[in-house]
Amino acid sequence: MDNLVKLHSVNSTNKQRVIFLVLPGVHLLDLAGPVQVFDTAASFGAPYSLHFCSGNTQVQSAQGLFLAQLDPLPTVCAKDLVVVAGVKTASSELDRSLLDPGTRRWLVNAHTAGAHITSVCAGAIALGEVGLLDGRRCTTHWSLVEILQQRYPAAHLLDAVLYVHDCGVTTSAGIASGMDMALSLVEQHHGSRLVAEVSRWMVIYLRRNGSQSQSSAYLEYRAHLYPAVHRVQDWLAEHVAEPVSLADLAAMAKMSVRNFSRVFKNATGLTPLQYQQRLRLEVAATLLADSGLSIEAVAVRCGFEDGRHFRRLWHRYFGIPPSQARANSTNLLITY
Repeated sequence: MDNLVKLHSVNSTNKQRVIFLVLPGVHLLDLAGPVQVFDTAASFGAPYSLHFCSGNTQVQSAQGLFLAQLDPLPTVCAKDLVVVAGVKTASSELDRSLLDPGTRRWLVNAHTAGAHITSVCAGAIALGEVGLLDGRRCTTHWSLVEILQQRYPAAHLLDAVLYVHDCGVTTSAGIASGMDMALSLVEQHHGSRLVAEVSRWMVIYLRRNGSQSQSSAYLEYRAHLYPAVHRVQDWLAEHVAEPVSLADLAAMAKMSVRNFSRVFKNATGLTPLQYQQRLRLEVAATLLADSGLSIEAVAVRCGFEDGRHFRRLWHRYFGIPPSQARANSTNLLITY
């Protein structure tokens, strides 16, 4: 990690605390997956500080490993992110509370303070115990969906998604999807480029929530193990508007033009030009939604030849002109 290029400058006095609530019987992967995501993001310069707390100084995990020297439950503020990791839950034990009275009060107070509360797998049961699922869309492990719905009928359970964000509460399906949830939160906090780097460093395929219509070109087309192609993708992402020839890109990859074109297409499913166009269109979508720039100014800002070229490409991909896309929606979404 020492040689990584920092994507964000870190102000040590302005870090966001990620507080992991470690309950007895915690599943190690439910805890370790999100921990690794946030820790990797921090290694790239994202201002996260990780804290592990519990009502006990030591707990035994579902897999038998003891986790010791846990911090006491801290005072929480609105800037904090709380992660309730999943625990082992036998069907015969689902009627019992996962939280002792002190931890229950702490979780309620954390939500009242404005902290973002999240859960992995059966951690959703703990959120349900304190009323955080009432009236919200949420999810949990597929084996618990029906039980959770019966136990908390005011919750709107979704059973075919990896994670759900709803009004300051995020729930995930559990096990590996806890990493997907964590990646989505890193993306919300620090953008698509950072989460693409985190995903690539962790050598994981980035999966998106099935109910989420927006897909980022900065995140897609990265599920491959070709360092030379990633190097070119990194450069294109950082120099969206700059003109560059295929020969220049091949030189970055240290390949011949012919071999580079073949390897890039095999790795991403797109030609280098198509990939560059996707990146430019995504930046254009942001500018159309969030700025008062004219269509021509957006085209120039994103590296298109002119407004006419931009309009033609936009219409080819999305079926409507960019002016109509801007007029039709205050929340411009791109789907590829």
